[in-house]
Amino acid sequence: MSEKSMNRRSFIQTGAAASLAALAGVRCQPARRRPNILFIMSDDHAAQAVSCYDGRINRTPNIDRIAGEGARFINSFCTNAICAPGRASLLTGKYSHINGQIDNNVTFDGGQPTFPKLLQAAGYETALVGKWHLKSDPTGFDYWNIVPDQGHYYNPDFIEMGVQSRREGYATDLTTDFALEWLKQRQGEKPFCLLLHHKAPHRNWMPAPRHYTLYRNTRFPVPDNFFDDYAGRSAAAREQEMEIARHMLLCYDLKMPLTPEELATPGGANDDRMWRDGYERMTPEQRRAWDAAFQPVIDDFRARKPEGGELALWKYQRYLEDYLATIAAVDENIGRVLDYLDAAGLSEDTLVVYTSDNGFFLGEHGWFDKRFMYEESLRTPLVMRYPHAIAPGRLPEEMVLNIDLAPTFLDYAGAAVPAEIQGASLRPLLAGRAPAGWRQSIYYHYYEHPGWHMVKKHYGVRTQRYKLIHFYDDIDAWEFYDLQEDPREMHNLYGDPASASIIAELKTELQRLRAYYREPRV
Repeated sequence: MSEKSMNRRSFIQTGAAASLAALAGVRCQPARRRPNILFIMSDDHAAQAVSCYDGRINRTPNIDRIAGEGARFINSFCTNAICAPGRASLLTGKYSHINGQIDNNVTFDGGQPTFPKLLQAAGYETALVGKWHLKSDPTGFDYWNIVPDQGHYYNPDFIEMGVQSRREGYATDLTTDFALEWLKQRQGEKPFCLLLHHKAPHRNWMPAPRHYTLYRNTRFPVPDNFFDDYAGRSAAAREQEMEIARHMLLCYDLKMPLTPEELATPGGANDDRMWRDGYERMTPEQRRAWDAAFQPVIDDFRARKPEGGELALWKYQRYLEDYLATIAAVDENIGRVLDYLDAAGLSEDTLVVYTSDNGFFLGEHGWFDKRFMYEESLRTPLVMRYPHAIAPGRLPEEMVLNIDLAPTFLDYAGAAVPAEIQGASLRPLLAGRAPAGWRQSIYYHYYEHPGWHMVKKHYGVRTQRYKLIHFYDDIDAWEFYDLQEDPREMHNLYGDPASASIIAELKTELQRLRAYYREPRV
């Protein structure tokens, strides 16, 4: 097809894709013990901060090991880039408007079907450790031990089967400790499904003591659109509140104690309060170690007094130092769990999955956080290993979604995939047999506005090459991007006469996807 036309026949027939995927899963069900399932997820881990996806800024050898010994999905995306909705979609295999978790303010309906419940019914022992963030108590788990809300990095509270207590230590290490303890105490012959869900690297990116200086003085490459002026984009790009230069907090985010003058500024007291909420959980010994490690950074900042563009770039470098150092503990602890599986003789019989609930901006467009349908927020890392069924080094290029994990787990477990699940099993892709009708487009919808970071409500469609976004509610604006020619999404071609035909086709496809997924009108 030409660069400015689209073959309508290439669009997905989504219903057929789901059916074919399920049928393929049934046909290739191995006559052997059902696999254990280890589902590891972090929070806000950008694909560009996983070295098997992009090795420019950090190294994640243990996540890379999963990919190298199994599969790395090239085109993995979320359906609503924010914490609670992402988790609800992963549990249910359904879009936010179907499972009810449209934003972080809703309480998750724990009475609805989830893949842990279905695995329980199929004879699996199930457990959840770490971040939950869905307000209601977990259901479908024989054991659960979660952090309240977002949790804290140092000396976090955990709620173990309804009983809350504070545990001394670092959240990523403790979460892994509890997961390993559960694995080691298991008895009986049931296969297990363990959800090991880390708080890290969620804001405000407090590294473990052993990583305080891991990236100190590292000069990270600055994205070429860091100083984006949002020209040609809709008001949504300009009116957000997630710019590193203007919105990243000096104390809470960047660990700079505020001067009396800074405390007196609008927002200064709240910035200080947010920081102290985590800092004051530390023991005196922990605070001494923290202060000793970060005082040179504070002194250098106060001596140099950066302003304007220099200050924006300083914030960017400080942000990545702590964000990537926080990820280092996640990767190390994944290594601990992989080593345990090896030592316990469980590696061959365990499907291991690593992903993040959504993507994240690391300075692209000058931003941090997520929410937008732009690539860095929409795209997620997804690697999977299962020696009995996944050949090492597989690189599926098909477009996959977070709602696909629930049916994938059920498929590998030999459990029926309910018809109301909206995702499709990834098992055929992992076996190298993509169903003929596999999706060629994905649907996305973000709902939380007004709210943190003030990203407008929007929905859209993405194909392998093109993306169309509609911002709505207090705005009515469209954006269209040719991802092949403009991968950074800097040039909104909506309204370009040369793009009119493809935009019309994308609008038709968007309507079809909204109808198929039973999205109410907005």
